[in-house]
Amino acid sequence: MTAEFCGVICAAGAGSASRFVHVAIPLLLLLLVAAAVTLRLLSHRTARLLKELKDEKQARGELASFLSRFASGLRGDEGFEGLMHTTALNVAEKIDAKSVCIYEFRNEEFTGAGVCGSYPLIHATAPQLLTRRQLLEVLLREKIVAGIGFPGSILVSKQPELIPDAAADPRFGGYANVGSIGSVMAVPMLRDGMITGIVCACGNRARSAHAFSLQQLERLRRLSSEIMMVQDLVRVYFEISRRDRIDQELEFARHIQTSLLPAAFPRWGSFSVDARTRSAKEVNGDYYDFVRIDDDRLLIVIGDACGKGVPASMLTAMTRSFANALGDSFTTLTAFLRDLNRKLFSDTGGDRFITVGCCLLNRKASLLEFGRAGHTNLVTFVHNHIRVISPDGNALGILPDEFVAFETLCISLDPGSTVMMYTDGLTEATNALDEEFGEKRLLEAFSKSCAERTESAEIIDDVMNAVSSFEREQSDDQTVVLIRQTGGDPDREEQNHG
Repeated sequence: MTAEFCGVICAAGAGSASRFVHVAIPLLLLLLVAAAVTLRLLSHRTARLLKELKDEKQARGELASFLSRFASGLRGDEGFEGLMHTTALNVAEKIDAKSVCIYEFRNEEFTGAGVCGSYPLIHATAPQLLTRRQLLEVLLREKIVAGIGFPGSILVSKQPELIPDAAADPRFGGYANVGSIGSVMAVPMLRDGMITGIVCACGNRARSAHAFSLQQLERLRRLSSEIMMVQDLVRVYFEISRRDRIDQELEFARHIQTSLLPAAFPRWGSFSVDARTRSAKEVNGDYYDFVRIDDDRLLIVIGDACGKGVPASMLTAMTRSFANALGDSFTTLTAFLRDLNRKLFSDTGGDRFITVGCCLLNRKASLLEFGRAGHTNLVTFVHNHIRVISPDGNALGILPDEFVAFETLCISLDPGSTVMMYTDGLTEATNALDEEFGEKRLLEAFSKSCAERTESAEIIDDVMNAVSSFEREQSDDQTVVLIRQTGGDPDREEQNHG
């Protein structure tokens, strides 16, 4: 019984072992295959990562080399002006090219911006004999037109291109010595789908008799991003330099203009004169001045040149100079305005104009004669009443002498009288609803202040503050000149201020 049982057990064990072997071996083989596949995949992934790491290291090395060249270019004699040439040289060395040209879009045209080597894609008989400066001058004259020639075709396709032999391509037929150009490749530089430049390389320096390789084209494509970075840096630099130069010029113009304004306001017998100007831009197109005619007469001038900024300020400076020169030979206010118009028309040719208001103040007779050339009205406050004086007269500098005419009006000023000249920057100031301040509001502010104030400066402040409170943003120059008859003894005032 026991022996039979053991036999059964042994037979069962032998059967189980046989089945285990049949199952285990395939599983083991399957595991080995899976392990081999995994190892192969890991090997491929490791190789890919190593290649990416190598490419990244190479890219960083190229960027470090580029930055080093960039810094060297800045320290060179040409500074920022030579950076595109330094960049072209750097690219040529990296891709083993004999010559490289960088084209960029500037002033609505594609022209050369940087070059190295004897770049052959120019319409000159012997480019190899030209200096780099001469070569660039030729490139600046040769505008790249879309669809014409090899660079022009890149503007259209916006795709990199490698030409094994330029002599076999009809796009190079217009260049001299086309047979010696050799291989050419070009890469467009794109920003947001728009082409901003082209980098073009000629001649395989590594193997002169052979065409550029696809690897060289890929290297040039990678370097194009560095070129775009240089373009951005150069553009920013020149923009900052341009703004600095403009700021310096504006500061100089502002200094000159400030020096041209009267340093002090004259006390003319029993009359006090005050003025204020407020610029809309860095420099002013308005001006005022005081010209002494003789012991009794003072000419008070206010002007408003067309436009704003530097051109307007130059016209006001010219007008001031002429007005002061004419003061030495002054006869009448009408003749003065005619002579001033004649000189301005002769110098500007009718392209620019200025409006002028003039008050000839006679302190002995307490008389004021007013004439204007296209300027705003004269406003008087006499015995608590506002009066507007509007003689005829053309703006200065538009018409020749035979077509102009000027009218003047004379008034007597009693003690307590106030007279105001102003520029249209006050009446044409607009609010958020695009409504103009207008003459009515100006007269109301002026009348109210004259009734409450005794000092000229306070009246000017009230008028200009009324305009500032009304307008949304100052868009034009604003100037006020105020004349007050204070009622003092003219002889005593002359002794005190003469």
